[in-house]
Parts: sequence; C-alpha cells; structure tokens
Amino acid sequence: MFLKNYRHVIIIFFFGLLLFRRSRASSFIYASCSQGKYDPITPFQAHLTSLLASLVAGAPLALYNSYSVGDNSTLPPGLAAFGLFQCRSDLPPGDCAACVRDAVEQLALDCPRSFAGSLQLASCFVRYSNENFLGKPDASLVFRLCNAASGGGATAAPGDAAAFLRQREAVLADLLSAASYRVSTSGTVQGDAQCLGDLVAADCAACLAQAVAQLRAVCGDALSADVYLAQCYARYWAPAHYFQAAITAEDSHDHGHTARNVAIVLGSLAGLLLVIILLSFVKRTC
Repeated sequence: MFLKNYRHVIIIFFFGLLLFRRSRASSFIYASCSQGKYDPITPFQAHLTSLLASLVAGAPLALYNSYSVGDNSTLPPGLAAFGLFQCRSDLPPGDCAACVRDAVEQLALDCPRSFAGSLQLASCFVRYSNENFLGKPDASLVFRLCNAASGGGATAAPGDAAAFLRQREAVLADLLSAASYRVSTSGTVQGDAQCLGDLVAADCAACLAQAVAQLRAVCGDALSADVYLAQCYARYWAPAHYFQAAITAEDSHDHGHTARNVAIVLGSLAGLLLVIILLSFVKRTC
C-alpha cells in the first residue's frame, strides 16, 4: 500500500536523477588520474583540499588562475599541491564559477586520493598535481577523438567531401593563430581552440601547431575531431556531428566511472525506499 501512496515520489526522484546525470554527461569530455594514491589524513590531503577550495573561490573572479599550497623546497617531495582552472573566454563569471565547481566535484569522484588529476568539461578545465607543472611547456597527448569520415554516410558525394576538406583547412589555419580562446567558421565547418592562460605566445603557437597536426594526420577526413594536449586543444566539427563526438567521448570513459554512477543511483533509490517504509510504519503505528 505504501508503494501505491508514494509511487509518484519515486517516479519524480528517479526522473530527476536521470536528468541530472544527462546534464552532467553532456558536458563531460575526459578525466585523467595518476596511478599513485596518497594516504588519507596526510599533509598532502590538507594541501589539496585547500587548493581545490581556492580554485572554486577564484572562478567567479577570473577565467584563469593557478595556485600552489605548500612548498616542495621546504617540505618532503610531493607534499605540496599545485593546480589551475580555466574557462572559455566567452563564459560569463557566473557560468565559469558553476562549471569549475562542477569540475572540482566530479574530479574528486573520478580521481579519489590521486596525487594528480585533470578534468575537461565543455566549458572549463581543472588540473592539480603534487608536482609543480605550472608554466612548464607540455604538449603531450591527453585525449583524442575522431568521428566518421567525410567519404561516407553524411557526406557521400565527392564534391561535398572536397568542399568539407577545404572548409576544414580554413578553420584549422585560423585556429593556429589563437592566443587564448578562438572560434572559427568556414562554410558549414566550425571549430575552436584554446591555450592555458600561463603559456606565452610562442609556447601557445607551438602547442596548437602540434594539436592541429594531429587532427590532420590521425583523424584524416573525419567529420569531427578533438585533440587535447596537456596545455591546449583544437577541435572542429561539421553540422550534426559535434554532439555525436561528445556522446562518444562519454561512452569511451572508463567502466569504473559508469559503474560508480549506477551504484550512486541505486544507493539513492534504496535510501529513498527505506525512508518511505519508515514513514509508512510510523503512519500505521500512529
């Protein structure tokens, strides 16, 4: 009887959870975590907690900032915490703050007790480490995704494929001149690129050149492609293929991430059912 009385509560709760996961998943691009784990209740944990709080507090004030807590020159190696956040330059301060807050929360779930971690959402990026990476050039590959080729399916005609490649090359050439965040459009092809705020112009140009070179060499004539290096990214997409790439990126994330989300949903539902049972028992008793 209690399930009949409270079934609408269960339906609303479960539907809300699904909407929450869908909104979070739609903005997720990748997460990267170190293999090394720190012990709880250690100086590094305290420094990391303070660092992540600084990232969240700084996001309403700027689109990029970096922080350090502790000093490895006076502490045993690996106990200081270094980190940064960056939002797209077209984001209002409130949206940047919300994105960084979500990224920090999700990073804590994706990289529990990791000495280093980074998380890229569609609108912002967060990274931390126990080693000082701030301001040091690093063009190592972090994430890459290539979508369907232009020679089949959506763009089967040879003339359409040739036009797509011309437009894509125009977009990529324009993205090479990005100083921070840049959006480019040529015909039906769009793209964007961004460097971290601590890169000087020459290092930004070198990083973007590597990212664009990988887009061309590895992804070929893909209708959409994303390349994220440690300090910059470049990506492009044709109509109706950008969101497909985003969904594929989410699906390619490790199975542990998906399993944990399922466990959270099931645990939440189990807790709700226990509360309903308790309320029903109290009602009958009274």
